[in-house]
Amino acid sequence: MNFLLLNSGPCDAAFNMALDAALLEAMPRLQKPILRFYGWSEPAATFGYFQRFAEVERATLLRPLVRRPTGGGMVPHDADWTYSLAFPTNHQWYALKAVESYCRVHEWIQRAFVELNVVTELAPGCKKSAPGQCFAGHEQFDLLWHGRKIAGAAQRRTRDGLLIQGSVQPPPVALARTAWQSAMCAAAKAESQGEPIEFVPDPLLVGRAAGLRLQYAGAAYNQKR
Repeated sequence: MNFLLLNSGPCDAAFNMALDAALLEAMPRLQKPILRFYGWSEPAATFGYFQRFAEVERATLLRPLVRRPTGGGMVPHDADWTYSLAFPTNHQWYALKAVESYCRVHEWIQRAFVELNVVTELAPGCKKSAPGQCFAGHEQFDLLWHGRKIAGAAQRRTRDGLLIQGSVQPPPVALARTAWQSAMCAAAKAESQGEPIEFVPDPLLVGRAAGLRLQYAGAAYNQKR
């Protein structure tokens, strides 16, 4: 099952979360996995669906703060390399246990870094961090560079499919985002045995993302816990 490839470029935080949520909702209709790359038009922070807004608000000065459709901790966004993966229910990734898909996505990123001659490792265990701050410590199977976490992810399974949202805080080496994205696409080709196919969102998907953006930009959603 070939991956669809969507490169959204820099977008605002609410739209980034809305489009990922819309892609998950669209899985029953699209019936193909999607690999999406995107950036940030302004510094922001996203936080896990189950986190308490007041705790996140105290933990960072970054604004806006947007609640993700997935779990996990708070993630700062500015120069990070952000991606998402959406899978329909008939894809093998959907049947994986959460810990298995978490490990597998970081193995994927690790393979991409191998192509770029950057050595990384999967964290063998946990290192405690400040409450809710995703990159201050690490969890098992996070991606490490010289012992420092550089990639983390969060996920959500619904009756529509599986959504994984991930952030890579690039290591301080001479490496372009475009080179990493190309290496990720090569890993997608190896995963599906076929070239990723460029995806252009149709009006239905664009409209749904625009509608969801109002939710993700609103205080009612972001401060509901």
